[in-house]
Amino acid sequence: MTAISLSRRLRRTPFSDGVEAAGVKGYTVYNHMLLPTVFDSVEADYHHLKNHVQVWDVACERQIELRGPDAGRLMQMLTPRDLRGMQPGQCYYMPIVDETGGMLNDPVAVKLSEDHWWISIADSDLLYWVKGMANGYRMDVLVDEPDISPLAIQGPKADDLMARIFGDEVRDIRFFRYKMLPFEGRYLVVARSGYSKQGGFEIYVEGSDFGMPLWQTLLEAGEDLNVRAGCPNLIERIESGLLSYGNDMTDDNTPHECGLGRFCDTHDAIGCVGRDALLRVAKEGPVQQIRAIDITGDPVPPCDRWWPVYGGGKRVGRISSAAWSPDFRTNVAIGMVKMTHWDAGTEIEVETPDGMRSATVHETFWN
Repeated sequence: MTAISLSRRLRRTPFSDGVEAAGVKGYTVYNHMLLPTVFDSVEADYHHLKNHVQVWDVACERQIELRGPDAGRLMQMLTPRDLRGMQPGQCYYMPIVDETGGMLNDPVAVKLSEDHWWISIADSDLLYWVKGMANGYRMDVLVDEPDISPLAIQGPKADDLMARIFGDEVRDIRFFRYKMLPFEGRYLVVARSGYSKQGGFEIYVEGSDFGMPLWQTLLEAGEDLNVRAGCPNLIERIESGLLSYGNDMTDDNTPHECGLGRFCDTHDAIGCVGRDALLRVAKEGPVQQIRAIDITGDPVPPCDRWWPVYGGGKRVGRISSAAWSPDFRTNVAIGMVKMTHWDAGTEIEVETPDGMRSATVHETFWN
């Protein structure tokens, strides 16, 4: 069995001791940190997530902190989403683009005050881009990575578990909103968000020393809820259409190609560095776009590279994520498809490691 060689370049998290005690069976590397990928099996973890509640170590969702008078201005320069109406207490999912309109990240922004923001990032070295913007434009803002490690509570029983720790006030938190709630003498940002469609929260744990006490408290409080350690689940995220930056999309893709046009207020996002490029894209429209794809046949092997997609004998796209869905009894997939073949119901072919498979484009994802 091939193993990852550990070093200080590959960082453990404040919850790693708990993850190991829970019997983690696999990791990936995400923002130079360990991210668990499987505990029992991908399929068993999937069923448990959909029926119970899990505690996820997602400390790899690193924060970029912006503090200072120009923090809001810098935030708007990064994204084509109009942030002017965003209030403290809100979280925004937002594309971050470069000067060509290419995707650099798709984080969640957390507004703490007018001059204090967190950017909860996907897997990329975005910190250096943000620092470069701040210094290049001589902004009055401090940009850094603070000691903040998210812990996600996901699944249909998440509200019940969280209420036992933070009180019934958590039940009133609306989607993509947060409250500052106390735990053992500290106030933590608790947001209704997470990388699944099963419902839940993300707790922004400030201070590495606070990680394991919170982890243990959650697991002990939820024994009768069948709580267990978990992680983002490949099958569930594909069913839900949750994109993975660096996998389903890269800086070669615009938000419109990624189906994220609804998060672009390009005309109103004055100051965004990619605004002019995205205005042209919005006017002309994308020539390819991400779609849900149903692949026939037996369960497909792991998708560790892009699989070519063909239509009428010509290459018309690629599959970036795929897995067998136990609930829908088919292979669910995410693919980038040219406009000639992206309509729902279009029949295509996918070249998998096991050979050519018939497939169908869907209008929406499954969950």
